[in-house]
Amino acid sequence: MARDVFIVKAVRTPVAKAGTPKRRGTLEFVRPDDLIALTIQGLLERVPNLPTDAIDDVVIGSAFPEAEQGFNIGRIAALRAGLPVTTTGQTVNRFCASGLQAIIAANDAIAMGRCGVAIAGGVESMTRIPMAGHQPFLNPALAGAHSATYISMGMTAENVAREYQISREDQDAFAVESHRRAIAAQRENRFVDETLPINLNRVVYENGRAVERSLSLITDEGPRADTSFESLAKLKPAFTTTGSVTAGNASQISDGAAAVLLASEDAVKTHNLTPLARILSFATTGNDPALMGVAPIDAIPKALNLAGLSSSDLGVIEINEAFASQSVAIIRTLGLNPTIVNPNGGAIALGHPLGCTGARIFTTALHEAHRISARYFGVGMCIGGGQGAFAVAERLG
Repeated sequence: MARDVFIVKAVRTPVAKAGTPKRRGTLEFVRPDDLIALTIQGLLERVPNLPTDAIDDVVIGSAFPEAEQGFNIGRIAALRAGLPVTTTGQTVNRFCASGLQAIIAANDAIAMGRCGVAIAGGVESMTRIPMAGHQPFLNPALAGAHSATYISMGMTAENVAREYQISREDQDAFAVESHRRAIAAQRENRFVDETLPINLNRVVYENGRAVERSLSLITDEGPRADTSFESLAKLKPAFTTTGSVTAGNASQISDGAAAVLLASEDAVKTHNLTPLARILSFATTGNDPALMGVAPIDAIPKALNLAGLSSSDLGVIEINEAFASQSVAIIRTLGLNPTIVNPNGGAIALGHPLGCTGARIFTTALHEAHRISARYFGVGMCIGGGQGAFAVAERLG
């Protein structure tokens, strides 16, 4: 018989813009395994009643688990965070849903009695690990029946825009609203409770010499108060000369981490923890990789049906804004209330550190549900390769 599982705490780093050849990223000198370890430490500082030896497992999502994100970053993060060697670790990969999938994996392990307390989350350094990794090797056997498996995510957004008749104006207007909401949330300090400021000194090597650099990341770097419909209209298509998807109506490449503490009912009682929420259902669906952005159209009602709810029962919905075209298509097709979808902005404004995002938007949705006293909230996203995921949760307390 499945045991009750509770979300006890959820935190995230501010999301930083990823570094490029023309611009250094704020977190450029921070390894992703160190970044998620810092996040775990910050999480546990907010749960002083919990002894570290009570943590059984650490489950971390990463979209491209290689190089500094490799070597089973879940285990590396546990050790770097100072957890006992008895705390195990694992890495989960479901591309953009990796962080959310990690939370579900930890939830299921506790529900089935395999552990009592777990930390789950996600991390991605898009500065250090590029999209598709350092040495992508594509399977030529998929060139026939599944030729869209490896196509650019931007081209899938173009396909969605064409298939669902989402105009350039629709996309730009959605992007402007994402920035407006994110800026409003920052000004009203809505992210303060969920965010862990980062202040670090790092020794880096420049021209063969060791140099100490300090960094301070207090708030998300992506939102821009000067974003306007007129400014976005000036941008050229990013993926095809005749397209409508631009750098302004697509998610930003970013660095970030998020972590969530889950516990069984027995652990909650033993350590005097305060439950904040519980997960009611989770569903994944697959679709044509060429239209991967709209897979949540099937995943959302599937998860709601499993929870015995409808979309009108949800007070907060977070759907990752991989691209404006797919976000608009999902909202319109399912008839979702746009005012409760990403009420504090989404990845177009805040950024999309791939493997972190699922845990980041879960954290944001949880805090927003408590802020407005919404009983139910939902979290989901499209996933590269043609998948969608959605989780339904209930706020407690």
